[in-house]
Amino acid sequence: MHGVFLDINTVDRGDLDLEPLRSVLGRWTAYPETAREDIRQRIKNADIVISNKAGLDSKDLQSAENLRLVCIAATGTNNVDLEAARRCNITVCNVAAYATPSVVEHVFSQLLILVRHLNEYREAVSQGRWQHSGEFCLLDYPIRELAGLTLGIIGYGELGQAVAAVGRAFGMHILVAERAGNPLRPGRTPLDDVLATADIVSLHCPLNRETRNLIGSRELELMQHDAILVNTARGGIVDEEALLHSLQTGGIAGAAIDVLSEEPPHHGNPLLNTGLANLLVTPHIAWASVTARQRLINQVADTIAAWQTGFPRNVVG
Repeated sequence: MHGVFLDINTVDRGDLDLEPLRSVLGRWTAYPETAREDIRQRIKNADIVISNKAGLDSKDLQSAENLRLVCIAATGTNNVDLEAARRCNITVCNVAAYATPSVVEHVFSQLLILVRHLNEYREAVSQGRWQHSGEFCLLDYPIRELAGLTLGIIGYGELGQAVAAVGRAFGMHILVAERAGNPLRPGRTPLDDVLATADIVSLHCPLNRETRNLIGSRELELMQHDAILVNTARGGIVDEEALLHSLQTGGIAGAAIDVLSEEPPHHGNPLLNTGLANLLVTPHIAWASVTARQRLINQVADTIAAWQTGFPRNVVG
């Protein structure tokens, strides 16, 4: 059998052990990345395809006559036409829970930078303001504690629950948002109430028709002026123009954004190069610790091995 990894550079930069993949399938072709126009040529003789972000549409899947398994090297499935895969009798599997510690640590590292104004204090030291101070410490920026703050979670799956658990360890109060249009379940709070009440709102929901631009001008106006928004989920969940306006006008106090609506942002983005101290933008790295990426490779290998025995796991389509 022949396996093709369409975009291995999105996972491995020479710092991972790929032997688990080699052990389940001897013949692999791994491409650093694959342009849209090259996908069909590269998968046409493949039995198994691994893709992190390279898209596989209906025509791609139909053109690959030998293809029987697609492994998405991620949790999100929006890059594969699942309905077309079912019609073509192609099993599609994803990976889950591989990056939980990495994402949780990223969420709270960014939060602590914002609530404690660490970037501003670091800049103050580099400018010599501490060295020339008449007092033993600088108190130029108000430092808040996470303890006692209310953390609103939107999307209460693996990641949302893990973030909530660490929030409780910090002494935070947790609110879990109910999905819009759903009947209110025990332990859940209407989304608007979460937005209006939480000191920090952290997004962990998938990007789909219901969640695209879930956080727009109306939702940002509901939030408190000293609130912080964290998005390590998907870029399209937040209206980026509306967020920039809110940050510039004091609508909310800050935001930590790890994902954008276009990645890479080749055509620019309103959240880039703003010069705002209350906005942290990172290049989709919350998930990307070396340990998490190795867990991903190991899980993909386990998924292929399970499929080979006739008992596929993590089947999404």
